[in-house]
Amino acid sequence: MVDGGIVSLNLLGFLCPVPVHETRRAVENAAKGTLFEVLCDDPETLHDIPALCDRMGLVLLGVSEDAGEYAFHIEKR
Repeated sequence: MVDGGIVSLNLLGFLCPVPVHETRRAVENAAKGTLFEVLCDDPETLHDIPALCDRMGLVLLGVSEDAGEYAFHIEKR
């Protein structure tokens, strides 16, 4: 992937551990500088995705919620 690309992961409808596993897999295969938008509706991701970011050294740029759907904005540096 080109440095600075954007990856969108639609993980709506999936429960733990799928959102974390798929996010990890996408991040591992991406170049530094890649931005991710991860869409989930499992409330557990509000804890699990930030924890994944901490473990992997990713920057969690922000989290938003709309009608039970969560959008995580992450950067791989």
